[in-house]
Amino acid sequence: MSMESCSKLLSRIKRIRPCLLDMKTGCPYVIRRFTSELKGMMPIKPLDGIRVLDLTRVLAGPFATMILGDLGAEVIKVERPGLGDDTREWGPPFVHKESAYFLSVNRNKKSIAVNFKDPKGAKLITELARSCDVLVENYLPGKLDEMGLGYKDMSEAVPQIIYCSITGYGQTGPKSHKPGYDSIASAMSGMMHITGPEDGDPVRPGVAMTDLATGLYAQGAVMAGLLQRQKTGRGLHIDCNLLSSQVACLTHIAANYLNAGKEARRWGTAHESIVPYQGFKTKDGYIVVAAGNDQQFVKVCKVLNLNELAENPKYKTNTLRVQHRKELLQLLAERFSMESTAKWLRHFEGTGVPCGPINTIQQVFSDPQVVHNGLILEMDHPTSGRIAVPGPAVRFNSFEFDKPAPPPVIGQHTVEVLKGILGYSDDVINQLLTSRTVSQNTVY
Repeated sequence: MSMESCSKLLSRIKRIRPCLLDMKTGCPYVIRRFTSELKGMMPIKPLDGIRVLDLTRVLAGPFATMILGDLGAEVIKVERPGLGDDTREWGPPFVHKESAYFLSVNRNKKSIAVNFKDPKGAKLITELARSCDVLVENYLPGKLDEMGLGYKDMSEAVPQIIYCSITGYGQTGPKSHKPGYDSIASAMSGMMHITGPEDGDPVRPGVAMTDLATGLYAQGAVMAGLLQRQKTGRGLHIDCNLLSSQVACLTHIAANYLNAGKEARRWGTAHESIVPYQGFKTKDGYIVVAAGNDQQFVKVCKVLNLNELAENPKYKTNTLRVQHRKELLQLLAERFSMESTAKWLRHFEGTGVPCGPINTIQQVFSDPQVVHNGLILEMDHPTSGRIAVPGPAVRFNSFEFDKPAPPPVIGQHTVEVLKGILGYSDDVINQLLTSRTVSQNTVY
């Protein structure tokens, strides 16, 4: 190793020194990170050396742990023998025997199949946690406590663990005992109340945004927990839930009510406080135009060849346009309907007015910017062949999201993890397989 490389390595070791001082607690991250630093000083990802024990299923939890995996963490996904994550059966469509749903949120993970309702399985999970930095679970409050895997027991066994719980409503409170579902939390949080046609019924968002928002909150909280552990040497418990996540995401809608007593309503594609700022039907599709100030409104009128509207005293300011919303939008809608979406986009090009088409999913993944941003991530799955999923939304200049590991089949890595991480002998592993405490999948 060159002197320059040694100097870089020394500076990196100094940055993680607070954790090095706490080696007696068994902080596993340090040794794995140190080892990765020695491998030729190659570019590393932010979470290289971090190991995550993933006890989650469905969407919010797996989405969070997938992001951690994208950032370099080793994610060990624990699944039920023979059944696995619920979403493995959520189809059609299926790609071979795996659902497209499951494939979308489980890349960069290793799957082990463990029955931790069996005391031997629960003991195995605890032993595995001792070699991990993070544990993420989404069971009902108290469920894992019954098996000795709740935060209290786990923190005593593994003081440095960052333990993240994802539930429907939180660890305590009048609804904490209820299971969490995206659609229910979306309804209870007011999200459905403000989503849908202006004069129509409440609408569930087209993708489970409450689950996904919760997964993003959980991922961020885990990162914060890891930073705090560097300072204290100890882990912590993170209480993350669907209801709180979605209520927090109400932002200005919530502030309007809390500060001004203003109840929200549905606006379709329109904006309550800005006009025009919505979708318009064209001859062959839809276009969204967002005139966020008076100057942009003038430009919209010019593009539409409706300059008289820009001169009309009723529409001079946004406040006035909001007051006269109905009649103005009717005039704009009539004009937009006369030409195709593509033609309007060409007319608006270079004007500075924000606009864009309402794409179908096919059109989304044909969009040159989507392709350029690397949002189509392809990989070879052990049983499904070549698959594609949405790629990471965030990019870094120090590393690439290249060669992701495909979503695993159930129990694909059971033996690998038991041997490589826990050091179990072949005899012990065979006993666990025979007793069905664990299972493995060799069809890949």
